[in-house]
Amino acid sequence: MATLTLDPTFVRAMAGTAFRRADTQRDERGAERGHKVEVFLRSLAGWLPPGRERRARIAAFDRAVTGEASAMREQPDDVVAQRFRAEMQALKASGSDVLDPARLAAAFACIGEASRRRLGLWPHPVQFVGARVLLSGRLAEMQTGEGKTLVAALAATAMAGSGAAVHVVSTNDYLARRDCEEMQPLFQFFGLSGACIQGGMEADERRAAYSAAICYVSGKELVFDYLKDRLAGHGTQPLQVDRLRRLWATTPDNRAIDDAAKPLIPALHFAIVDEADSVLIDEARTPMIISREAPALYEPELLQWAIDAARGLQRDRHFRIGAARDLELLPGAADACPPLPEGARAVWRARTWRELLLRQALTALHLFELDQHYILADGKVQIVDESTGRVMADRSWEQGLHQLIEAKEGVELTLGRETMARMTFQRFFRRYYLLSGLTGTAAEASRELWTVYRLAVRRIPPNRPSRRRRLPDVCVASAAAKWQFVAEEAQAASARGQPVLVGTRSVEASEQVAAELSCRGLPHVVLNARQDAEEAQIVAEAGLGGRVTVATNMAGRGTDIKLDAAAREAGGLHVILTEFHESPRVDRQLFGRCGRQGEVGSTRAIVASTDALFIQHAPWLRRLLRLHMPALRHVGLRMTVWRAQQRSERRAYRTRMQTLRQDRELSRLIGFSGQIT
Repeated sequence: MATLTLDPTFVRAMAGTAFRRADTQRDERGAERGHKVEVFLRSLAGWLPPGRERRARIAAFDRAVTGEASAMREQPDDVVAQRFRAEMQALKASGSDVLDPARLAAAFACIGEASRRRLGLWPHPVQFVGARVLLSGRLAEMQTGEGKTLVAALAATAMAGSGAAVHVVSTNDYLARRDCEEMQPLFQFFGLSGACIQGGMEADERRAAYSAAICYVSGKELVFDYLKDRLAGHGTQPLQVDRLRRLWATTPDNRAIDDAAKPLIPALHFAIVDEADSVLIDEARTPMIISREAPALYEPELLQWAIDAARGLQRDRHFRIGAARDLELLPGAADACPPLPEGARAVWRARTWRELLLRQALTALHLFELDQHYILADGKVQIVDESTGRVMADRSWEQGLHQLIEAKEGVELTLGRETMARMTFQRFFRRYYLLSGLTGTAAEASRELWTVYRLAVRRIPPNRPSRRRRLPDVCVASAAAKWQFVAEEAQAASARGQPVLVGTRSVEASEQVAAELSCRGLPHVVLNARQDAEEAQIVAEAGLGGRVTVATNMAGRGTDIKLDAAAREAGGLHVILTEFHESPRVDRQLFGRCGRQGEVGSTRAIVASTDALFIQHAPWLRRLLRLHMPALRHVGLRMTVWRAQQRSERRAYRTRMQTLRQDRELSRLIGFSGQIT
C-alpha cells in the first residue's frame, strides 16, 4: 500500500511534542519569509491542477480497513476502544515523517466499527480516504451528498485520540449543533467529549465547550471568541504573567477568579473547515470586527442631509460607478448639493470631509439594495449574508454606512460603533498548527487556497457515478420573461412528479418567482432570509414528489434534500438556476443539490441578459441573443458566462488580497503603538 506523507506540524503533534499557543508567538501558516525565488517556488504549487485520488488507491486502503474491522466485528466495545487507543499511541510514538499505513488503517477500522455500532453507518471507501486526506493537512473536494459530515467526524475522532484539540468549523450555528449532536455517540464510544458553540452562550459555557476534545463552531463565532481572548490579553502577555496566572490557579480560595481569567479558546491545534470554500474564500472578503457603542460619527441631521443631497445627484454627471462597484465623485458634485444643516460642525464645511460623506451616502443609495444586501425586520436594518442568504444578527456596516442606510429607509437610527479589535479569516485560520477542509467545490479556488492558507486540494471521486443531467441553458432578453420561463419550467417538472428547487440570488428575486408561481396557481414554499427559522423543515420536505421550493442561495446550507419514492420514479430533483453567480463554485453547489449518491436528477440554467453578471462583464450578450442559430447561441452563452465569471473571480481575488494586506498593515501599525489587535 502507498505510504502517506504528512505535514511536519502534524507529525510533531502525533509524536507528542508539546503544543504551543498558536497566536502572535508563532508565524502564521503561509506567511513564510525568504528569498523571492523561494517564495515564488513555494507558490508555484498553487498553479498546478488539484491532485486526484485514484480509485485503485481508494480500494486498496478500503481493503486494509475492512480487513482490520472484520477481525473485531464480534469483539466487545471496550476492546475496540482499547485497540483504537493503542494504535493512536503507536502512531504518536513512531516519530516518523510517514505514518504507518497499516496502523492508520487499523485506527480507522476501529472508528468505522464504532460508527456502525453507534450510528448505524459503515463509511464508504471514499469517506475513509477523505478522512485520511484531512489528517494530511489538505482540503478534500468531495461532491455534495457524499457524507462529508461523517468524514469530518472520522478525522476529528482520530486526531482527538492523539490528544490534540479539534475544531470542526461550520458555516452557521445550526449546522454546528446538528452535526455535533449527530456525531456525539461516535465520540462517546471512545470516551471523547464533544460540544458545540452557539450564539448567545455565556463565557463560562463557551470556555467549557472549547475545552472538549472536539468542538463544533461556526467560523464567525470562532474568530470573535479569539478576538475576545486577545482583548483580554491572552497570547500577548509576557511569559512571567502566564506563570503568575498558573500560580494563582493553585490557590483554592481564588479558583473562581482564575477560571474567569482563562482564555475562551485554550489552543489552536487542528481545524477541519466544512464548506471550506464558503468559509475561507467567500466569507474572507470582510474582516471580523469587535466594536462597542460610541458617539455617532455623524449627527442625525447631517445623515439626512447627505441622503437627500445624494438623491439629487445624477449618475455620470455628478458621480460614476465602475464595474468593480467602486464609486467616484465627479467635479462639481459637492457644489450641486444644498447647504449644510444649521448647527453642523465646522469640519463638515471642508470640501474633503463633505465629499467623503457624500460618497458614503451615494454608496448607501446605489450599491446596497433592499432585499438583496439587507432586509427590514422589526423596524431595523438587518444585513443579509450574500453567500448563504441568512440574516446576520447584530452585525453592522462601518464608518457611518449603516446609519446612512437607516436614514435612506426611514427607520430609527442606531448608535455609532467604535472598533476595538479586528481580524480577517485569512490571518486567523493560518494560526492553526494543522488546517484541513472539506467542500464540494474547491478546484476553481485551489490557487488561492494554496497561496493564502497553504492548503493543497485533493479531489476525491464520488462513491457512485453521477447520473445528473444538465439540460441546455436558456437566456432571455428581460427579467420579466425570465420569471415567466422559470414558472413554466417549474410547473412542467412538478406536473411530471419531480420536486423542483428554484435557486435565486436575492430575497427580491425569490419573491418575484413566488408571485409568478402564485399567478399560475402552483403551490410552492419560499426559503429566504425572512423564513430562515423554518429552514430545516422546508429543506426536509423539498424532496417530496411535485413539491416546488424557491430558495435564496441554497448552496452551502449543508443539508440534504432527500427524495421520496415518487420523486425518484419521476426523475429526481430538478434544479433551476435563475442567475449565474460571480463564482462558478456557487453554481456548481446549487446544481449539486440533485443527483446525489448516484441518484437521478436534472438541472437547467434560465437567465436574462439583464442579470448583474452580464451587465458588468458581458454587455455584448444582447447582440448574441439576436442570432437565429440556436447551437451558436448555446456555445456563445457558455463562453460568455465563463469569461464573465473569470473576470469577476479575478476582481474578487484582488479585493480579498487587498483586505489581507490592509489587515496586516493595520496590525503592524497598532503593534508599534503597543495596543492589541
